[in-house]
Amino acid sequence: MNTTVTNFTFFVLLFISYSSIAQKDSAAKINFSGYTELYYSYDFSNPSRFEKPDFNYNYKKHNQFNVNLAFIKANYQNSQFRSNLALMTGNYATYNLSSEPNWARPIFEANLGFKLLRKHQLWLDAGVMPSHIGFESAIGSDCWNLTRSILAENSPYYETGIKLNYTNRKQNLFFAFHVLNGWQKIALSPLYTKPSFGLQVNYKPNSTLTLNYSNFVGTAKPDSVKSLRVFHNLYAIYDASTSVSFILGFDIGTEKIASLKPVVWYTPILVSRVHLNSKNKIAGRIEFYKDAKQVVIQTGTPNGYQTLGASINYDFQLSPKLLWRAEYKRYQSKDALYRYDTPNRMNQTATVAMVYRF
Repeated sequence: MNTTVTNFTFFVLLFISYSSIAQKDSAAKINFSGYTELYYSYDFSNPSRFEKPDFNYNYKKHNQFNVNLAFIKANYQNSQFRSNLALMTGNYATYNLSSEPNWARPIFEANLGFKLLRKHQLWLDAGVMPSHIGFESAIGSDCWNLTRSILAENSPYYETGIKLNYTNRKQNLFFAFHVLNGWQKIALSPLYTKPSFGLQVNYKPNSTLTLNYSNFVGTAKPDSVKSLRVFHNLYAIYDASTSVSFILGFDIGTEKIASLKPVVWYTPILVSRVHLNSKNKIAGRIEFYKDAKQVVIQTGTPNGYQTLGASINYDFQLSPKLLWRAEYKRYQSKDALYRYDTPNRMNQTATVAMVYRF
């Protein structure tokens, strides 16, 4: 049997065994939750294949109702152990995990954690986990904007490995060290044998400001290529008032292959959100992504991927479990990247979504 499949089966058995002893621990909790995000999106370039550009991995389908992400999750925690198992379907699973083997594609989360010190929040977690990079996640309703940024779409959403993490007593400092399979990977092949590494430091100096630094040091290519990728992710979240908040972010990465000179890509981003009242919110985003050497986004054009993006969206909370969202987004690129019937430097989309979570 494949070793990775065996390991995953072992994880499931461990999850069941931990759950079975929950009744012996008064602090233990077993929770089940779910999430479903239905959407309709229209690309004004009218792609004939009914798919949006290659650098988009969420809300991928044009002019049709579809599921971006749906999952069901089991979570167990007592005073010493914690575990998560979530299985999924939808566009996110289809396109973000397209390079994974079939058995891995439904896995949204599969991890176990052990508390190392009884009186301190020092944990060791292992398995498939959400990425430590970025302020956006695969779960749409946790993000200020309906669709993801170019930055988020082209950096890891998930990771597989071991995480040593610590939260201080004041709950305002979080630190984590990661040993990873690689750049957004669950299963490794014989072509990928070298581990990658990551750090995260999240600090809240006061109730209105959050500062975060995350990085990745490793490779996204087979061992034979002899490459080194170093990626830095920085962002600040600032609550200017009870109704207005901002996110300012900047990512920069370098990749060096063998004896060649390292190449650089980077992206600044600004997001703002306004709470109109308890049920209504609006948010806007402006970003610029420059990957002229096509390290992450391959375009086959003279200037590579250099794009200015802007979006605005409106959220209406229909009920505590039901959220309706609408967004208009526009990309303006240096080259004619949007090669449908007529190559174009501009791309516009309108998207609506209905989110249900329990």
